[in-house]
Amino acid sequence: MTERLELIQGDITRIAADAIVNAANSGLSGGGGVDGAIHRAAGPELLAECRTVGRCPTGEARITRGYRLPAAHVIHAVGPSWWGGDRGEDELLASCYRSTFALMEQHGLRTVAFPAISTGAYGFPIERAAPIALREIRAALARRPELERVTVVLFSEQDLKVYQRALGA
Repeated sequence: MTERLELIQGDITRIAADAIVNAANSGLSGGGGVDGAIHRAAGPELLAECRTVGRCPTGEARITRGYRLPAAHVIHAVGPSWWGGDRGEDELLASCYRSTFALMEQHGLRTVAFPAISTGAYGFPIERAAPIALREIRAALARRPELERVTVVLFSEQDLKVYQRALGA
């Protein structure tokens, strides 16, 4: 299973996959961080399609085309804002990953790249987010042998090290 899971430092907008995951806001309207970078790289057609999709509740995901990205699709996963850990943040984050994998199954997608959902502007501590993300990814890989590759693309070397430690735990 671990040969189908890779952790890298890099730019998610440059990953060739069936889908890349956007750490989106509930309006799917673009923004800062990963969300803004994906919207800029995909071009204005992505925002136009997002407007037809409508809102997406926290913990869920929606799928669009990838447009100018090397990925065929963008899965917009809305992670939780961090409020201290007592407002269901862990479960909402886990739900983002499950919702993403459900969309992949529906659309017959076999490769995906994730960012560290909710760990930027939404303030979710990466040390807490990484084990949740990796647990859900491992569960999907165990359940779905047709998944060829899941890549987690971390922005910084420090974030990569957090995920590597969590993977080894």
